[in-house]
Amino acid sequence: MTSPYNKKSKSKWKEITQGLIDKHPFSKDEIVEVVLDSWKAIFSSKIGKFQIGKEIFPAPQVLSFFLHELVAHNFTLKYPGKFRVGTAKTDKDIHCIYDDDFSVEIKASSNKSQIFANRSYAQPATAGQRKNKDGYFIAVNFEQITKSKPKPDILVIRFGYLEHSDWIAQSAATGQQARLAPETYDLKFLTLYLKK
Repeated sequence: MTSPYNKKSKSKWKEITQGLIDKHPFSKDEIVEVVLDSWKAIFSSKIGKFQIGKEIFPAPQVLSFFLHELVAHNFTLKYPGKFRVGTAKTDKDIHCIYDDDFSVEIKASSNKSQIFANRSYAQPATAGQRKNKDGYFIAVNFEQITKSKPKPDILVIRFGYLEHSDWIAQSAATGQQARLAPETYDLKFLTLYLKK
């Protein structure tokens, strides 16, 4: 897909983002429902005989992994034959079978408001690269699990369209992380859910 923001003034970006979201087969309400249901399922799960949030308190990266997997699998159940869990190196997390432009990446973070990616997301796609970094994203922020908060909450759910140029790579040679500018959250995402 050619960049929908190409040569467009930043003053138009929010409107363009809204148009892209309206075009996507996933409705805003069902994204919220799938994310919240998937999150709830994590804390009703056991590993062997042990309950998550009772005996087991996973690190944020592990919670993010579980959420990532459950959201992708749950959308596959909702759209059989249309979407599937990404398995190939070139697939996004939720792969659209009939139109790859509708495939979705999932990013989750225990940061209160920001999401992060591997530094490679800030680089343009090249021939033979694993996956296209431009496209739709579901972004989720969640609370950390602790003994005093064994069932943490989802803080924010966003849906939007990002391109590799939106990611800002760490400048240090050893830095492996990429972040987004504050304005990107406003212009290229729609906030679907905000914990009250």
